[in-house]
Amino acid sequence: MASTADFKTGLCLNFKNDLFTIVDFQHVKPGKGPAFVRSKLKSLTTGRVIENTFTAGEKVDTARIETRPHQYLFKEESGYTFMDSENFEQVTIPSKLVSGFEFMKEGQEVTILFHAETEKALSCELPPFVPLQVTYTEPAVKGNTSSNAMKSATLETGAVINVPMFIEQDEWIRVDTRDGTYYERVK
Repeated sequence: MASTADFKTGLCLNFKNDLFTIVDFQHVKPGKGPAFVRSKLKSLTTGRVIENTFTAGEKVDTARIETRPHQYLFKEESGYTFMDSENFEQVTIPSKLVSGFEFMKEGQEVTILFHAETEKALSCELPPFVPLQVTYTEPAVKGNTSSNAMKSATLETGAVINVPMFIEQDEWIRVDTRDGTYYERVK
């Protein structure tokens, strides 16, 4: 159990028969009436974001969440299969729980979030930036662009993103997996 004074971004709660993580919160002390905490909560099972107001000092039930390193093995009909890096056990996670799957390649290290009491997988996240090879992109034509021109490029995982005009085929680039954008060339 925790009170609203213990709120911090990322804290996991058992709330309304679901698991929620605190995305944002704000303590409010109005001129009249008691203080309260306005919060945004994201469901770890559905991904839905709700807003809720707690009275100051209210007790809430916290949930224990663990993150564990895993390695991506392969995709099958029921989802993606990963291997625990410590004990080599395999776990299959449904596609809807894997964020950034279009940038995942075999052997990729990921972090999987588990509910500690039930051992149920809640989400799977790639590292913020991954290096990938450009397998196809159109050649740039000099003088045919204005500033900050972009072109599409197909990556080794099959994903298509926009890259600057100077990126060529077979180059390695770093991709931001959170929003699927080009970040930089790999040096």
